[in-house]
Amino acid sequence: MPLIQVIRERLIAFLFPAESDRWLSILRVGLGIQVIAYAWSARADWVELFARSSSGFGNRELTEVILSVQSPFAPRLGWLVSMGKYLGVSEAIVLWTAWSCLLCAGVFLLFGLFSRPAAVTAWFLHLCAVKSEQLLTYGMDNFTTIGLFYLMLAPLPDRLAVDVHLWRTPMGDPQSLGFWRRVLQIHLCFIYFFAGIAKSLSLEWWTGTSIWRALTSTPYDLISPQVLVSWKYLLPVVGSAICLLETGYPLFIWPKKTRTFWLASVISMHVAIGLTMGLYLFAFIMIVLNGAGFVPELVRRRDS
Repeated sequence: MPLIQVIRERLIAFLFPAESDRWLSILRVGLGIQVIAYAWSARADWVELFARSSSGFGNRELTEVILSVQSPFAPRLGWLVSMGKYLGVSEAIVLWTAWSCLLCAGVFLLFGLFSRPAAVTAWFLHLCAVKSEQLLTYGMDNFTTIGLFYLMLAPLPDRLAVDVHLWRTPMGDPQSLGFWRRVLQIHLCFIYFFAGIAKSLSLEWWTGTSIWRALTSTPYDLISPQVLVSWKYLLPVVGSAICLLETGYPLFIWPKKTRTFWLASVISMHVAIGLTMGLYLFAFIMIVLNGAGFVPELVRRRDS
């Protein structure tokens, strides 16, 4: 058999493996919880944050002006507000309607009701919110958008979704499920590898200085400096471990012998970030993405 044909067949087998929809259930339920938590946590400041009249560095008008220069076609809440103004609807009503739809989309995703429209709605409204407050966003917002993007394109619904039991909606074929999961896995490998390389090039991560700075910066300073001083000899170990975990992710997450340890270590790292810095939504979305990407294979191995 010609070498090119062998490479082609192996590439197809790698990109289109026959998969169950377990990973899709993890992604859908996890993102449903994430969207609900995001919307609920922002409920008190939603209108003040996105209203055109809001003051401060992160007001929507300033952010959307900058966004129009950088990415003129990126969705934003200003589009919805302009549409509402054309229809005679006030800005506050439009913003509360967007918030309510985002919350409802999260609830629908959690239960798998109208899964595809809910995924599209959640992705669009979350992206609008993220782009309209881009000056105040951080990694959690970007990773939530990434997860919703994959969920929107994946072959919904999964077998645990209410849609399947109510409407008898057919589920996706195994090759299509395998393809989208493989793309998610590869994307995670790129994310961790380049994040690890960036950290490894900085001496401060190896000496623990970056860990100290992160844990003592407001509003992430949940641990008192006195406790951190007593742990100062562990900070270089933690910083070095993070560099090695992230850089080695693409190498050690695939082999069966190292996958369990590496996945457990990465999830433990995100749990620690959530507990020590209060970045609960960031930790949760990263655990969801890793869980959807690699946990089902571990469960299948244990069941077999």
